[in-house]
Amino acid sequence: MGKLEISRRHFVVTGSTVAGGLALGILIPGQAQAAMPELGARYWAADGLDPREVNAWVVIGPDESVTLRCPMAEMGQGTGSGLPMLLAEELECDWTKVKVEFASVNRNIRENSVYHDMTTSGSRGIRGTWQYVQQAGASARARLVAAAAAKWNVPAEACTAAQGVVTHTASGRKLTYGALAQDAAKVTLVAEPAIKTPAQFKLAGTRQPRLDSAVKSDGSAKYGIDTREAGQLYAAIQSCPVPGGKLVAVDDSAVVGKRGIVKIVKLDDAVAVVADNFWRANQGLKALKITWDGGAAAKTDTAQFKAEYRAALDTPMTTARNDGDAKGAIAKAAHVVEAVYETPLLAHATMEPCNATVHLTADRLDVWMGSQAALANAKMAATLAGLKPEQVYFHQCYLGGGFGRRSGGDELKQAVLVAKAGGIDKPMQLLWSREQDMAADRYRPQSAARLKASLSADGRLEALHIESACGSIQKSSGNLRGDVDGTSVEGIGPSVPYDNIPNWYTGVVNKNTHIPVSYWRSVGGSQNTFYLESFIDEVAHAAGRDPVEFRRSLTKRADTLGVIDKLATVSKWGSKLPSGKGRGIAIADNHGAIAGHVAEVTVDAGGNVTVDKVYGAVDAYHVVNPNLVEAQIEGGIIFGMTAMLYGEITIKDGAPVESNFDKYRMVRLADAPALEAHLSLSGGVDDAGKPKWGGVGECSVAPIAAAIANAIFAASGKRVRSLPFKNVKLTQLTQL
Repeated sequence: MGKLEISRRHFVVTGSTVAGGLALGILIPGQAQAAMPELGARYWAADGLDPREVNAWVVIGPDESVTLRCPMAEMGQGTGSGLPMLLAEELECDWTKVKVEFASVNRNIRENSVYHDMTTSGSRGIRGTWQYVQQAGASARARLVAAAAAKWNVPAEACTAAQGVVTHTASGRKLTYGALAQDAAKVTLVAEPAIKTPAQFKLAGTRQPRLDSAVKSDGSAKYGIDTREAGQLYAAIQSCPVPGGKLVAVDDSAVVGKRGIVKIVKLDDAVAVVADNFWRANQGLKALKITWDGGAAAKTDTAQFKAEYRAALDTPMTTARNDGDAKGAIAKAAHVVEAVYETPLLAHATMEPCNATVHLTADRLDVWMGSQAALANAKMAATLAGLKPEQVYFHQCYLGGGFGRRSGGDELKQAVLVAKAGGIDKPMQLLWSREQDMAADRYRPQSAARLKASLSADGRLEALHIESACGSIQKSSGNLRGDVDGTSVEGIGPSVPYDNIPNWYTGVVNKNTHIPVSYWRSVGGSQNTFYLESFIDEVAHAAGRDPVEFRRSLTKRADTLGVIDKLATVSKWGSKLPSGKGRGIAIADNHGAIAGHVAEVTVDAGGNVTVDKVYGAVDAYHVVNPNLVEAQIEGGIIFGMTAMLYGEITIKDGAPVESNFDKYRMVRLADAPALEAHLSLSGGVDDAGKPKWGGVGECSVAPIAAAIANAIFAASGKRVRSLPFKNVKLTQLTQL
């Protein structure tokens, strides 16, 4: 196998193979279909070399199939459908012949990260991979053309590639990619070809069906929870109810010797029961009499935490942003607006509870699970198992929801430790019950914020002063470097949609408790956009100005203005609504994109709120498939609505209270508003002069809470400053 250098990107290139074929570096499995490409039910690839390969990314078979190896997880966001479009765009292949599978984690370890970090978070599925996927396709196309030109003894410039066929323009001679693949594998390019710009796209940017719709519709898609290996055992586990607490003792007399029970395994902070099926394992776990030590944290509760976060707003701040002199401008202003906002802890509540299946032997560890960070999780598992990373074989599965929860690998850590401590040498699936999944979560941080603004005599926003007390995700995971956790100030610090506010200060206190916190869809944007955009509405009202017109005055950014204008147009902003109804708008700069919502609500005489309709708009600059982006906008709205209306993890005696969907309510079908999703794409290039791509999986969560809160104010004159809304007694609030 040789190695081909590709201008700051590396692609492993092999020689010709016995079967014949060209492999260029990316895939998704399944049987070829005549009408459209396919993403298969079993998403993981083999870990060895494909006999038809030419490089690690793309396999072109004698049957004309083109297989892309996808380094990103598929958890509903559509990356497994978008990346193949970019490959096909550059390769100029027949789109109906494209197949996809997940790239091998083991191979990535062996071959010096040929698939890069394999981390699907931060809305990086497309914007973090587009360049090397396009380069893989462009490299393949150039080598296929070169192989055909050599056969015909003509210059490569005299040939064209399209729809999986290379044509000699002058003579009309043609050769298919499958016929050329073996020779193309031997071609060494003098230089890598330039990749297309979005202006040159023909397939990318068009509306195409998702590739995984069929397998998800018929139930054949394999999620981690579906793993069934020969002789498989099952483990149920309970962690200490108080995060950070320890296991003291276990009375297992009611369980030992019972039918199907294989082992009871004690860890430092958890206990697991291993059995021949999950029901028996879980019933055995419930029968144990467990003694825990929660330590001093067992005396804490939600009321205490809320008081502490508010009190933290009066402590010294670490500066995250300081433009002009906000404090001085406010001190001299005649018209000052001030408010305090707060948000609670939130669970991820993925529909598929956390699970990991492991088979640990003396010299090998196999893992079956859905992970947002497969490479990092595999390396962690190797350390825990006492193996080398290359001895871990990670079989990536579909994820039944990620939202940031499936990055840390807590479930995999427990599975490896249970298998190792229990001497389990058969495949074992550790499955969290819903109660364990809710109680052992790493939650969205709790926070509180105090905002002040000063207005000029003519109603202009002169200064904005923000103080935040927020749980630090980086501090919780032991990875805080420096004084400011950037996730804590997303949406109120550097990443804001406005650039025309002359004086802006943001300070933050990293206020952590014993409750672990982590990334939650849109991360800091979910709570901070609620704070900022609700407060911007308050300031607009104080200035006597229309909320849309006021926001336009705060920015010169074309992307922000485009989203505002799109929302104003589609929602018919300014048109009269009946009494008791109101509209609210909110805008966010989140994960490299501008997103906004206009919500329409009805507030009845009893203060009950119905969200009637939500309009969403996103500027992600360039997109691969508008269908996927619009689905993400709609999904983000519903996800964020759940948090705004109902989402809350409360703490009693140091432990989370909500343990299932009976107490942690989701937005249900009857609650769902009518939705409209729109794109407002401004295109353009980034600071390096490359095409600008924004994230889309998270940005649409950020604005929805403020949009609904602002609509409630428009309908009722009441300001919602604390979430979730279920705890707010609207009739008891003072009308502003």
